[in-house]
Amino acid sequence: MGIEFRGVSKTYPDGTVAVADFSCQVPSHRTLALVGTSGSGKTTLMRMVNRMIDPTTGEVLIDGKDVRGLDKVALRRSIGYVPQAGGLLPHRRVLDNVATVPVLTGTPKAEARTQAVALLEKVGLDPALGKRFPGQLSGGQQQRVAVARALAADPNILLMDEPFGAVDPIVRRDLQDQLLALQAELGKTIVLVTHDIDEAFKLGDQVVVLRTGGVIAQEGTPQQIMAAPADDFVRDFVGAGRAERSLRTVDLDGRRVVVDGDDRPVGVLEK
Repeated sequence: MGIEFRGVSKTYPDGTVAVADFSCQVPSHRTLALVGTSGSGKTTLMRMVNRMIDPTTGEVLIDGKDVRGLDKVALRRSIGYVPQAGGLLPHRRVLDNVATVPVLTGTPKAEARTQAVALLEKVGLDPALGKRFPGQLSGGQQQRVAVARALAADPNILLMDEPFGAVDPIVRRDLQDQLLALQAELGKTIVLVTHDIDEAFKLGDQVVVLRTGGVIAQEGTPQQIMAAPADDFVRDFVGAGRAERSLRTVDLDGRRVVVDGDDRPVGVLEK
């Protein structure tokens, strides 16, 4: 399912403009990464897709249909959602957390739990963890459960709000790699919100860099944005001038080693 933001804005009663005028298309089976600092409107835009927030003006379309014409509850149950820090129900066992939406939509509990076991394996967890409560899991494990829960109803669309921001860098990289593997297999339409440009570049097929108020500073593939930042704001945001962004190769014992602007090794070129 494709998503289109058509001239959307959001102004709150106190006059705060969260999003001024935003238009963007997300093709089916692709990942859009919305990246920006606090106040750039990225989470507001993402929440317009499942009607957690309705735009003041403009339209959000899914396969050409305005989401405001759809039932809110049915819409939200049809879209996978991974909030910050997982958002798991602490008093329910992991297996029942994953099975929540299928049970609500009529799947028998036993069948939903069987499907939940398979999903835990799919996101790289031991199914035995399904008997535990969320508080008994590590932060990284909780985030994997949150992804499994979002996938449980086999949605076409997945919304992810800073999904890996609350875990340490090593776990974060593992979770990013897991998401890339899942996306290669499942081909969802994903809207990812992040403040981390490296995460946006790694996970996004399409990246939108936002200024304050949901104004697009630049839109394109990670390669396009890195190769030609639109202005100083984008150049600073993506760190185009940082030493780790400036790469070259040196020959060392017959191998071509990639080093950054400070001559630190970052990889080896394979023949």
